[in-house]
Amino acid sequence: MNWLKIWWPAIVWAIVISLFSTHAFTAENTSRFIVPMLHWLFPHASPHRILRMHYLIRKVGHFTEYFILSLLILRGIRAGRHETHVTWAVMAVLLVAGYAALDEFHQRFVPGRTPAVRDVMIDTAGGLAAQLIAGFVFLWIGARPSRKSPNGES
Repeated sequence: MNWLKIWWPAIVWAIVISLFSTHAFTAENTSRFIVPMLHWLFPHASPHRILRMHYLIRKVGHFTEYFILSLLILRGIRAGRHETHVTWAVMAVLLVAGYAALDEFHQRFVPGRTPAVRDVMIDTAGGLAAQLIAGFVFLWIGARPSRKSPNGES
């Protein structure tokens, strides 16, 4: 059960993503909350502009969901090790892309949902962005000089 300690955050987040793919989160249902909020925030925006913002919010949601999943998958792959490998990032992005494709396939069977290759691409881009940022962070942390304590220890 040691693997469960490492992988539970990614598993839970994948379940959350699957919940977002249910009928409850169709564009029609989310528009009941998001569109009135957008009207309140932007009272002079045209109905077309409001619907466009709703669409963009939903797509940013896709990107963000899979950005987080990608980081959680990397966490599982690294399993507490301090070194990093490009292979791990590639594996994380491939797992994200596979899960995104599976999620869109699942939506084919959900009333009010339709699968879209565009969404798989957005999801995968979120996973890739997460790995690029994580890579830069690891490089930055690794390039920083270590601080020595007053007694000479690091």
